[in-house]
Amino acid sequence: MADKQPHLNGAYYGPAIPPAEQPHYRPSRERSCCCCLFGILWKILVALIVLVGLAVLIFWLVVQPRSFKFHVTKANLTQFDYYTNNNTLHYNMVLNFTARNPNKKLSIYYDKVEALAFYEDVRFANYSVITHMNSFRQYKKTTSHMSAVFSGQQVLPLDNDLVSELNQDKSGGVYEIDVKLYFRIRFRLGDVKTRRFKPEVKCDIRVPLRTNGSVTLFQTTKCDVDY
Repeated sequence: MADKQPHLNGAYYGPAIPPAEQPHYRPSRERSCCCCLFGILWKILVALIVLVGLAVLIFWLVVQPRSFKFHVTKANLTQFDYYTNNNTLHYNMVLNFTARNPNKKLSIYYDKVEALAFYEDVRFANYSVITHMNSFRQYKKTTSHMSAVFSGQQVLPLDNDLVSELNQDKSGGVYEIDVKLYFRIRFRLGDVKTRRFKPEVKCDIRVPLRTNGSVTLFQTTKCDVDY
């Protein structure tokens, strides 16, 4: 008679089975390298910005660049007549200017200067003060003289209000005239020349009409320089 086998209930009594390891996902080496490269480039960019800022600050402290000063020193107006029958203005005016370079280390090249004359915002004349024929270099801490000659006639369709304003100025013997000058200049430090700058100068002047027996004197007028 066959021996009876012990009944097994399916339980496992061997050594403990370790739990299955969870997979670990590591960033790829390419992504890590890209992050490192971006960080290095960012640090280099920040360093360059700081260095440029320091260089500009040091340059400003050492050179102390300043804009030139501009004045109208003399005005000679001998004719300013408007004829309503043909809307024509006849004028003859000479202006003298001074340009002052206040810089201790910078000289200025005046390459071109164009002057425009306005009456009540209406342009009636222009004049080339500086051209390539008479351009010049202004040295440090010096003053240069310029002049503009406005002479001729110009058709100006002035309305009744402007004609009335002009007649009032004629009665008073003083005309309010605006002169705008457009510059092309360069600065020089040592042997280094800058690019061209194009500042604009505006002069609001009161010009007396010079006639026989006239005693009204022109007052030197400071102009506004705008870069």
